[in-house]
Order: sequence, then structure tokens, then C-alpha cells
Amino acid sequence: MREAMNKYYAQRASTYESIYQKPERQADLQLLQQRVAEVLKNQRVLEIACGTGYWTERYAPVATSVLATDINQAMLDIAQAKAYPPERVQFALADTFALPVATASQYSACFAGFLWSHIKREEQADVLAQFSKAAGKGSMLVLIDNNYVEGSSGPVARTDLEGNTHQLRMQEDGSRVEIVKNFPADSFLRKKIGAAARDIRIVRTEYFWMLTCILK
Repeated sequence: MREAMNKYYAQRASTYESIYQKPERQADLQLLQQRVAEVLKNQRVLEIACGTGYWTERYAPVATSVLATDINQAMLDIAQAKAYPPERVQFALADTFALPVATASQYSACFAGFLWSHIKREEQADVLAQFSKAAGKGSMLVLIDNNYVEGSSGPVARTDLEGNTHQLRMQEDGSRVEIVKNFPADSFLRKKIGAAARDIRIVRTEYFWMLTCILK
């Protein structure tokens, strides 16, 4: 499943940002951009699964430093071509499931935009442990992702035995691929993340949610 998803996003790299063009989501998107910039201001940020750098580009001007990572070189090529404050943003290939260990005080925040929904429920504890290892205990974790909105979100194709929901997506070559796309409730987020973090705060708009917490 991970390999199929990585291939899907590698193929979509050149058109990925079209997901941010839906007219009905623009007001919520602007509010989300503002909130992300506010919480990451003056932070030393480790970004996981940065993709094309859409979010990196928006918060980097107010962050102290950024290391933006992704598993797909095609995505990183696009991200690196964007304009950032001089000497503030670096990029690196990294697997969410095998992140490098942070050095002391290397980061003060970990950010992952629209990644959590693609992590299977049974793998979420391991991913949280990776975040803590990579960003360091005591770092702030910031997650943003989608709410399911009928008529705007893609339809759910199936739900597996672990409770993960899946969608069918069209690849650039015309083939279809099934990907994990979960839409967790606040109660589920608090229960799952509460074992690995404290001070959990969740804010929702119609189309998006944002969670902040402190990694244990």
C-alpha cells in the first residue's frame, strides 16, 4: 500500500497543487494558512512529507529554520525550485517510517500537512514515535488535514477491518490506485495522540482540521 501511494504522489507531483484550487475551500484555506504561520513563527521546524512545498512556502518566512523532507524526489524538485528566505530552508529525502534521530535542540516543532489521513490506524503509534525521535521530545507537533465533506471530498470506496477508509484516485497515466484516506473525529485523535503527546488542541473549519500538541 505504501509503495502504491508513493508512486501515486510521484506521478502527481506536477499537478498536485490543483487540490488547493477548489473554490468552496478558499476561505477555510486562507484561515488555515494564517494559523499555521502563527504557530510556527520563530520555530525550528522539521517538516514531514512536504510534497511540493506548498505549506513550506507559506510558513517559512516566519520560521527560524526549516528542514523539509519527503520520500519523493519528484516532489522535492518542485519544492526546492520555489523562493524562500535566504539560507533558512533546507530539503532532504526521508521516509516517514524511518526518520533520522534529532540532535539536541535541533528542532522545536514538527509539521505534517495532509499526511495523517494517509497513515493507517494500526501504524499511527509508530509514526508518532518517529515524530518524537526525529523532532525531539518536548517539540510541538502540528498536523493539518481534511474533513470529509459530502460533494467536495472524494467518495470513500471501502472501509477495512481496522476501520481505515480508502479512496480510489486516478493517476496521471490513467490508471486507478486505492489509497488510505482517513477522516478521524476529535475523540479518536485525542485518544490516539494522547499516548504520545500532551496539551492537545484541535480546531476545525468546514473543510479542514488542525491539531497542535507537545510530543512526550
